[in-house]
Amino acid sequence: MMFKNIKWQIRIVFIAWIIFLYFMVKPPFGFLILNTILGYIPIELSLELTNKHVKKSWIFWPILILWLIFYPNAPYLLTDLFHLSLLSPYTNEGLLRLSSNMWLSYSYLIISALGCSLIGLYGLFKIVHEIKNKLHIKNKLFGITLIIIFNILASIGIYIGRFLRFHTIYLLLSPKLLINPLINMWTPHMIVFVIILTIIQTFVYWIINLIIKDAKNNF
Repeated sequence: MMFKNIKWQIRIVFIAWIIFLYFMVKPPFGFLILNTILGYIPIELSLELTNKHVKKSWIFWPILILWLIFYPNAPYLLTDLFHLSLLSPYTNEGLLRLSSNMWLSYSYLIISALGCSLIGLYGLFKIVHEIKNKLHIKNKLFGITLIIIFNILASIGIYIGRFLRFHTIYLLLSPKLLINPLINMWTPHMIVFVIILTIIQTFVYWIINLIIKDAKNNF
């Protein structure tokens, strides 16, 4: 019952937040609405994967594949923080401007980025736990390896979205368009980017894992 409440809290808050963004966000931050919706899709899929009926059924695996395709959209919003430069935050004296509109736009970006990435990683935590249960594997190293693999794949997905400008939906509708760009994208700069984003995601996951373990020990 407790986790069901958490699921609906997540759903209600995200739906309300997306509606809020639709009415409140102004150019040049209109992209934030679509990116937040795309970032929420893997979160919703992760909630379904922890449903007691789904996780006991064969349908768990097709949904897992769909989740993996969309999952990079959640941490992708962390790269949207570079758009904060559009706010021209500094005065001529090099000090931060105290502008209400600027700080409101800042809050929109931060809430979407942290909400999607943190809850997305929380969903990753739950999914890895379910995969281990379904495969009857208790080995901690297996779980850690899965986390790192998923984070690497997510980082590659972020690169594809940010630099090749391909949306996740292209994988489903026009996969042939991706073949040549995906083959040619493997450069030293791309690999460094993937390593950095993987480290960031793994570090944040480690923090979430600590919080969850501490909460279990104290409540």
